[in-house]
Amino acid sequence: MPESLRPTLFTRHNVHLHALLLENQAWFCAHDLGRLMGKHLDERMTRKLDADQRQMMLIEVYGAAKKRLMVSESGVYALLIYHYYPENRLLREWLTHQVVPVLRDAQPSRRERPTLSVLDWPKMSLCMLHWQDEPWIRLRDMPCMLADDPFNRHESWWRKASRVMRGY
Repeated sequence: MPESLRPTLFTRHNVHLHALLLENQAWFCAHDLGRLMGKHLDERMTRKLDADQRQMMLIEVYGAAKKRLMVSESGVYALLIYHYYPENRLLREWLTHQVVPVLRDAQPSRRERPTLSVLDWPKMSLCMLHWQDEPWIRLRDMPCMLADDPFNRHESWWRKASRVMRGY
């Protein structure tokens, strides 16, 4: 039998919410979330979500391993829009500003784990992988990088822009 996941228990207005962070993504128990929204969220009510926004997970609920329908963070926001009530704004704020940060902060810092970032330039975007204190780019992105080489004979976009700005 697969090992059950251990969620963090949050309480809002005396209603419990089981939530966990799995592969750096927040997941919430649909049953608990439904109670907080005043809706019965079952598999039928969550069918309008994409497949990557909902899944059954074996989680520990009050000391026992139980299969529960879990909804991703983006799925929660979609459900809050589908079943809109003005009162749910406070629920969204609570999830966004308190629950998700607590889940992320509870994760141990893993410096050996690679992270992604994006560098945006006027002509292109470049994905970078940060691993072992080093930035890495894909080999296939190198020709794009070298095209804007400052040692290249062609004038860079920055020099062209600064020349135009000096003219004004």
